[in-house]
Amino acid sequence: MPALPTSAKGTATSRRILDAAAAEFAERGIAGARVDRIIAAANTNKAQLYGYFGSKDGLFDAVIADRTDRLMSNVPFDPADLPGWAVRMYDENLRNPELVRLAAWLRLERRPAGRLGDNSRDEAKLAAITGAQAAGHIREGDPFDIFALVLAMAFAWSSASGSYAASAGDPPADHDRRRQLLHESVHRATAP
Repeated sequence: MPALPTSAKGTATSRRILDAAAAEFAERGIAGARVDRIIAAANTNKAQLYGYFGSKDGLFDAVIADRTDRLMSNVPFDPADLPGWAVRMYDENLRNPELVRLAAWLRLERRPAGRLGDNSRDEAKLAAITGAQAAGHIREGDPFDIFALVLAMAFAWSSASGSYAASAGDPPADHDRRRQLLHESVHRATAP
């Protein structure tokens, strides 16, 4: 991927492109997204988009990395409190459902099997789970399997759910009930 701009104006333009592309890709997927709609929404041009991101696929990769970084910044991983982390992920998905939709498109259009994300991003989390297991705080088992299970539980009511996609507009009592169930379920699933 080409280097992103370092000037304030260039940074602002690339941010507008990333935000417009995230909305377009989340709604329409990689194949259905249109560069013309992205540049119109970002108030820029194709030369800038391709100069910053190289291609539509490069832009999608940058959007996934950007939204993943945003999620991890907003909800830092905490192996000492996997139930609380899962609940915070539930809440973040209510506030920003785009990443789950983007991940669903990534799974459908690019990676139908195997790990979905960048393995290097998971290594620190898996090492932290391994450490928590050694300290007796988390049950034995493959650290990736434990991480995947907790993440799936946190996303149970996300826009990728096959049964029910929660929204911020749901009654607060429903969210409270789900948070409690999620917290208890993750605790039971991961307790030593």
